[in-house]
Amino acid sequence: MMNSNVNWVTLPDSILLKIFSYLNVAHISVISLVCSSWYRVAQDEFLWKRFFLEDFQISKKKKLAPGKTSWIAEYRRLIEEIPLVECECLEEHYHQVLHVSFSHNGEMFATTSKDGFVVVWASSYPAEMLFYKDMKLYSWKYTQFSQFNSTDDLLLVSGVHFGSSSTSGEIAVFNLEDNFKLQCRVLNKPYDIFGTWFNDEYLLSGELKWLGQMVSANIIWLNKANQGLESEHEAILSRMYQFYNINASSIRTLLAHGNPPSLPIFQSSDKNCPSTFGVSSKDEEETSIDPCVKCYQTSPEKLLIFTTGSKTYSPHQIGIKRVKNFKIPTIIDVGPCLKERIEQRDMERELRNQGLLQRPDWLNYESVKDKFDIIDHVFDLHGHIIGMNLSPDHRFLYVNSRPWPQNYTIENPLHPPIIAQEIDIHVIDLVDMKEVGSLLRSHRAYTPNAECFFIFLDVSQDYVASGAEDKHGYLWERNYETCVARLRHTDVVNSVAFNPVDPETLVSVSDDHRIKIWRSRRRTRELGIKIEKEKLGQELRLKRSRVEDEVMNWKSSGRK
Repeated sequence: MMNSNVNWVTLPDSILLKIFSYLNVAHISVISLVCSSWYRVAQDEFLWKRFFLEDFQISKKKKLAPGKTSWIAEYRRLIEEIPLVECECLEEHYHQVLHVSFSHNGEMFATTSKDGFVVVWASSYPAEMLFYKDMKLYSWKYTQFSQFNSTDDLLLVSGVHFGSSSTSGEIAVFNLEDNFKLQCRVLNKPYDIFGTWFNDEYLLSGELKWLGQMVSANIIWLNKANQGLESEHEAILSRMYQFYNINASSIRTLLAHGNPPSLPIFQSSDKNCPSTFGVSSKDEEETSIDPCVKCYQTSPEKLLIFTTGSKTYSPHQIGIKRVKNFKIPTIIDVGPCLKERIEQRDMERELRNQGLLQRPDWLNYESVKDKFDIIDHVFDLHGHIIGMNLSPDHRFLYVNSRPWPQNYTIENPLHPPIIAQEIDIHVIDLVDMKEVGSLLRSHRAYTPNAECFFIFLDVSQDYVASGAEDKHGYLWERNYETCVARLRHTDVVNSVAFNPVDPETLVSVSDDHRIKIWRSRRRTRELGIKIEKEKLGQELRLKRSRVEDEVMNWKSSGRK
């Protein structure tokens, strides 16, 4: 029985803290209103550290995230500030929506779809359609990817050409300041290279050339974003790199990375590796007075990041190529005339007939390696890579991968190992060039290797989000490596994107043809939107007895 002689108000803080430790957050939020001393004890950081780690199922070894100052503030953040409330559902696309991307200023986002349209939206509330284009007019089967340049005045859109077995695609660039005017179109093969901005003036595309049985070359092209010509001799593209592929593999999914200042200099292991875009100090001096060449200084140096493979055709490796300072011809070298080319061809034919000139043996890499560039660093993730993206500071690369079985064997590169339904998120540190961790498996995919498609993910300062084939988007806390929410759709979620200016806003797109805009509880209230329980995503903290939307109000109210 309770001792009626106990004065609960004057109990020592140590005793109160011991008693409070047996309660949960809902209880604490109530008893903290009893008096000022109980309120003070209820804010104890050790108490809230236990609540935080237990309720969000985080390892007890985890420390407070860098830059954070309070466990109670962290608990409130993961309730109040994660994008959990479905505030809008846009249904303008009439087919599967494949990708979403935000402008860097957070004012716009773009969506692409199997209906062949690209749509640009204003990210204000409510969202408003700004521009759209039907790319089927240009023989596109569908649009699959988009990316704003860093000044948000141009939009890169990639898509797939018509044809049931076509691997070819195209990249288009639209001017957002000139009524969505189409500025250029660039061939892109395979189409799932997607393309990417290299800087505000140039974009990267790909070309695949088969050299022999299961052996090919990937050429990475640098393309001028505005290809309106003042002269027929003006250069609009330049070959950047050429990579050698074996076992029917190829380079896909390009990312251009602006390195952090502390990034180390790579040294290629092959001294004979041609540096197609390398420029020495002497070259730079000569370039500065050559009107036919424009020299680009990449400081800090950039990285070219892509998926690739060596064991099988499925992309299972991350390749990284250091991009040195380079030069781009501004005037085309027209080369020999037609007569001279015919003479050169006939001479080569004669030399071959005499046995004085051998055709390249493309199946023997050692004999042709001087014609190709070397990948500076390779990470083998031992599974089918289905998505990747950079952290906002470009320090970390996050990768979606469906792992192969342990102790797998590959007898035929055209028949890779069976991939798991679970999706792992690998984290690669691009400063130290190490794989530094992986988030717990939470999301799933079901399609086999041959039908596997991209599940795009995005990263903000504090969170990682990804789509999944189990009809949900997923949200993780980066520092504590825990999944905190699931966001519902009625079909596969293909892509998610945080607003880079307001990461409390997230957009998800799905095969259900819908675009959903999710906002935090805090942001929802600021916009005057009523929070409806059926519009809430699923929180993955432990569900004990607590008042769902009022748990943290006691702290915000300041009552004592």
